Amino acid sequence: MTLTPGELESKLWRAADILRGQIDSADYKYYVFSMLFLKRLSDRFQEEVEKAVAEGVEPATAENDPDEHEFFVPRDCRWAAIVTARVGLGEVLNRAGIEIEAANAPRLDGILKATNWNDDSKLGSPANRDRIIRSLLVHFSDLNLRDDNLDRPTVLGDAYEYLINQFADDAGKKGGEFYTPRSVVRLLVELLDPREGMWICDPTAGSGGMLIYAAEHVRDHGGNPVNLVLHGQEKNLSTLGIGKLDLLLHGLRSARFEDGDTILDPRLTDERGRLFAYDRVIANPPFSLKEWGHDFAPTDPHHRFDRFGAIPPRTKGDLAFLLHMIATTRPTGMIGVVMPHGVLFRGGAEAIIRTNIVKADLFEAIIGLAPNLFYGASIPVAICVLNKAKLAERRGKILFVDAAQEGYFRAGKAKNYLEAEHIRKIVEAYRAFADAPRFAHVADLAEVEANDFNLNISRYVDTTVEEKPIDVREALARLRELERERDAAVAKMNELLAELGYAEGQ
Repeated sequence: MTLTPGELESKLWRAADILRGQIDSADYKYYVFSMLFLKRLSDRFQEEVEKAVAEGVEPATAENDPDEHEFFVPRDCRWAAIVTARVGLGEVLNRAGIEIEAANAPRLDGILKATNWNDDSKLGSPANRDRIIRSLLVHFSDLNLRDDNLDRPTVLGDAYEYLINQFADDAGKKGGEFYTPRSVVRLLVELLDPREGMWICDPTAGSGGMLIYAAEHVRDHGGNPVNLVLHGQEKNLSTLGIGKLDLLLHGLRSARFEDGDTILDPRLTDERGRLFAYDRVIANPPFSLKEWGHDFAPTDPHHRFDRFGAIPPRTKGDLAFLLHMIATTRPTGMIGVVMPHGVLFRGGAEAIIRTNIVKADLFEAIIGLAPNLFYGASIPVAICVLNKAKLAERRGKILFVDAAQEGYFRAGKAKNYLEAEHIRKIVEAYRAFADAPRFAHVADLAEVEANDFNLNISRYVDTTVEEKPIDVREALARLRELERERDAAVAKMNELLAELGYAEGQ
């Protein structure tokens, strides 16, 4: 019997139950997935040993030669060895993480070591740690994670997404920028429509969802994700480890995921230190970041921030990320980015930058989404699509779409949701690139200039519902009819009262 997504999700949820009440639920994923990945590495390693022996490789070689394995697991780090330990289990797991990463450097750097199983502040006293870890080891021991037992190649990654989604509200309280609702990610990917062979980058990659969905989009359209170049950068080291693990669990083993600050220390560069350029750049940067690196910008060796007439303001880094994305997009490439609405209309340096980006004819579409879609952020956002190689019929024009109104999201109690039907409507509007009453408008650059290069969607899409004209004669006739009905009712009431002895004046 193969392991189905539902069975694995149930298993992971019960693993979280073991941790419930002990640690913050925002941290469940680190412990659950560290152990899941350790079990996966061991099961896959043993499967490779058996396959190699069946093909004639000496058992000792199959066990001990790293060349026989995608990821080599040292003997004392394998599941069978770990479960025999009786005490000091936190140290056993920490050491296993260190040794496995060292044996597979740099591909697994930061994935297992990021979880500290010996943390007093998380798992309590040594005895308590041993109890919790032992429970998790027993819980995962009957889980078969060999390739030949998986329902589909992405089952592990899909289960990972499930657990992240379950605890995203709590994660948002501690830094929700790492998690973008998957419906918004799917919308961005659908708009950019990546294809096999492309170079794709997320400069604020979080847990890697943008890259994963881009690969799945390519697969769904008949392409081979193996032929994609997927790059990401993330400065939060814990999130970086989660992102690397997410990509691996989805089978995207060649993806390059760098640490560091994208603005201050861009790491996605070639051997000469030049920024890579991509066919698709997709991101959800942190909203209005205050300390983004304003003082560094004038001396940026890559000249990312001086191309459009001004440097973004010191306390709002939104356009700094957009300028980085523009600088790392190929002449035929596209950008899809989530931005707060302020970038569409704020003045000062942002107005100068926005004006020059419009004049360069880079904006292709601006799509307003409903408020309260994001964990930990209730503000409405806009998706900006930029295209350096617009179709001829789209040159000199920008499509404005107002998808923040009823019919383009589902309202919930705590937050709102984008459903598949809403994504379809928005993508269809983008592809049609035409006016639609109270929903979409195509503005030429002259119209935008007439609005002082203000890109506020409400200036271009009128969502007011036209009221039906009032026929005054008809309304007066109806009023007179209602008055007659009233008078008749009063007369009848007086008649009944008189019969009861309550005639007027008595």
